Amino acid sequence: MNTETNTWQTLSTRNIYENPWIKVEEDQIINPTGKAGIYGKVLFKNKAIGVLAIDNEGFIYLVGQFRYPLNEYSWEIPEGGCPIGEENPIEAAKRELKEETGLIAEKWSLLNRIHTSNSVTDEEGFIFLAENLSQHSAEPEETEDLKVKKVLLTDAVQMVLKSEITDSISMAAILIAARKFNV
Repeated sequence: MNTETNTWQTLSTRNIYENPWIKVEEDQIINPTGKAGIYGKVLFKNKAIGVLAIDNEGFIYLVGQFRYPLNEYSWEIPEGGCPIGEENPIEAAKRELKEETGLIAEKWSLLNRIHTSNSVTDEEGFIFLAENLSQHSAEPEETEDLKVKKVLLTDAVQMVLKSEITDSISMAAILIAARKFNV
């Protein structure tokens, strides 16, 4: 099997469901072994944005909220969406950080690009590092009932390792930052 080229063949695509955030499609396909089948895809209308905000003492900011699809509470880095073709990911990151935590950062850098679940979705995400922070008022959206907590990056790594943080973007951001800062 060739690992560098697309060996899948799409015979047809059918739109199953669509809303302002996602579209679900079902493809009739021929898979790499030559067998016919179906493949379902979730196509996102936003890029995923994550912000690891770190202060001068090595504390990062986590946002806690109940996640409806999981039916459980989740601690995460500040996250949100960047409408494809409408906004620059860095501007979306600045907006999300301010909305969710009230923080404004003077220094920004891209930590990494991520695909959140590439076997079923095309969602692409960008993880930013925000530094030189100042506190202002948060402006959460109506669907966000948020709690903000400040934890040492070393403690956040332990939260990931103990499955206390399970969000994939948050896990990636924390572990990448830990490597970057030699934690």
